[in-house]
Amino acid sequence: MLALRLTRAAHLAVHLRRLLVAVASAGTGFLLLCALGHAMSHPDTPGASALRLAWCAAPLAATVYLAVAVARTDPGTRPRSGLSAIGLGPGRLMAVSATTTALAGALGSVAALGLYLHLRGDLAGPPVDGLAAGALAVGQSLPAPATLTLLALVPAAASAAVAWNLRPREPRRARTNDVRGYGRFGAYGWGKARETFGTYGRFGARWTSSTPSSAEAGSAGPSDLPHGGAALLTRAGEGDDATAPDGSPPAQDAAPALPAPRPANTTVLPWGIAVLAAGLTVETYTGQPATAPDTTPSAGVLIGWALTALGLALAGPGLTHLCGRLLQAARPGALRLLAGRVLMDEAHRIGRPLGVLCAVAAAGYVAGTLYAADGPDFGPLSTLGAVLVAGCTAATLLTAAVEAKHARADTTDALLRLGAPPATLRGAAAVRALALLALFGPLTLAVAELAAFPLSR
Repeated sequence: MLALRLTRAAHLAVHLRRLLVAVASAGTGFLLLCALGHAMSHPDTPGASALRLAWCAAPLAATVYLAVAVARTDPGTRPRSGLSAIGLGPGRLMAVSATTTALAGALGSVAALGLYLHLRGDLAGPPVDGLAAGALAVGQSLPAPATLTLLALVPAAASAAVAWNLRPREPRRARTNDVRGYGRFGAYGWGKARETFGTYGRFGARWTSSTPSSAEAGSAGPSDLPHGGAALLTRAGEGDDATAPDGSPPAQDAAPALPAPRPANTTVLPWGIAVLAAGLTVETYTGQPATAPDTTPSAGVLIGWALTALGLALAGPGLTHLCGRLLQAARPGALRLLAGRVLMDEAHRIGRPLGVLCAVAAAGYVAGTLYAADGPDFGPLSTLGAVLVAGCTAATLLTAAVEAKHARADTTDALLRLGAPPATLRGAAAVRALALLALFGPLTLAVAELAAFPLSR
């Protein structure tokens, strides 16, 4: 009920993003049902039907990726102060996000089932003839368990991915370079002041009284006491009953450090390059050119493209961070410095969607090379799958860009208050876009050429 109320009270942009998730879920569910219909219409070729079902993993992964990006930018389920007191902690908000995603996916699955039954002629009108007629299984009854399983696959996978990505995490503590002091035996943690070895056994080191006794009042003053009569404080709470030289209670430990900001993970860049090379190698050894419109690429091509997309996704944050560093090289001005800093800060948000988009663009280039004017037809179902993957990938990148814009809203407001002209901020955005295009454009063409070479020979 809470998820429905938050859904109804959301803004128009949030509804549009959820509608995109529902449309992507409908398209993926329709492709899954077509794979089931092909298996029913061609019982003598189970391998080809299984291969069609395996290729549905690409739009399924793209839909789940879009659902996670939409859930991350949902303002209604963002943790706020004071919500835990009414039972809306991070765990509950995560459950609300997963439920909202499941509702959007279920709506798309129901729409896919209705469209599939309509094309089969089960609802109204005659069945559809054409290239996709063999995937409709006209005249055969659909098995209810298999149909429900395939339709529930998209909502279940999307909600599980959202729950995993939005799960409550322990905040990262800021790392300090302090040197550990030698405290008393049994003391735990880091002392306020560093002690040298043997301090505990030194004569008078543990005096905590700021005023000497009456017998010593005439011979020793507060300044003659070891360490000025100050008490030695430790993290373990020693000296809680001690007083300072001025008679005030001892100072408490400083407030705990705030969680450190999430750094850009650039250490996986070599691993991304290695996975990308492995994917291109698999495509080279297993790729075979298509000769007919009903021919489905082999499973090796699917595995190769999956590894290629994974490698580019892993290398995307590192490449984006590198692009930001290159923008700041060679005595940068204010414009290049601002653009480079923003790219370095947003590398972990937009790097992976950029890498996945590069993989999808390379796959589109390869498909356009193979299915040329003198080649086989692409087919309606293949066109639907390609549009789904490309649309979900582009929508995910735009959603990540919106999330990054909201994350730096305070910085933008501060720059405007300091007198930065809005034209400078727009120019920095244009410089960032051109720098990313200059880096990822040739990379996409190189990957596409390497992937198309074994398939076009």
